[in-house]
Amino acid sequence: MANIASIERALASVGEVAKSSDPNAIQASPKIVLPGVGTFPAAMAWLRETGVADALRNAVAGGASLLGICVGHQLLFEDSDEMGLTAGLGLCRGKVRRFDNSLVAVPQIGWNRVSVIENVLFEGIPDGTPFYFVNSYRAVDVDEKDTLATASYGEPFVAAVGSGSVCGVQFHPEKSSDAGLRVLRNFVTATDGSTP
Repeated sequence: MANIASIERALASVGEVAKSSDPNAIQASPKIVLPGVGTFPAAMAWLRETGVADALRNAVAGGASLLGICVGHQLLFEDSDEMGLTAGLGLCRGKVRRFDNSLVAVPQIGWNRVSVIENVLFEGIPDGTPFYFVNSYRAVDVDEKDTLATASYGEPFVAAVGSGSVCGVQFHPEKSSDAGLRVLRNFVTATDGSTP
């Protein structure tokens, strides 16, 4: 449910990559990237029906590092109210809710500057660096200690999250020029077992 080709190319520029929807292969992987576009309910339904949801949870429980991108980032949380309430993977504390369209045009489309809290995922990326976003929803009620970066779109929102070996970015690193590639490189090369 994403532009797999562009993400695959971006990852290939920073390391070896294998594309798979096989739950067994996913569960055995030490580093996993979960991309996503479209709706939260459709993406979550696919993850459940294919067994990938359980594979992701098992992989993380076994020590794998996981990076969610865009809707993949949103799927990491407890639930979303997009098109009704849908449970997420529950790997990060928080809920996914729509931007208040009385404040801004929804969806957010384009470049937005990100305020970075020092962490491995954003190593070497200056505070205020712009990243490319396409989103109508954002995470709320996220633990402050799990917030890796924020941005503002009518209101402050979480641009990146990290909890243990699980992290997610609301923006599209594959569309965010050198800074986006640096985020992917940082994820791929982190070796401490706790990506954020």
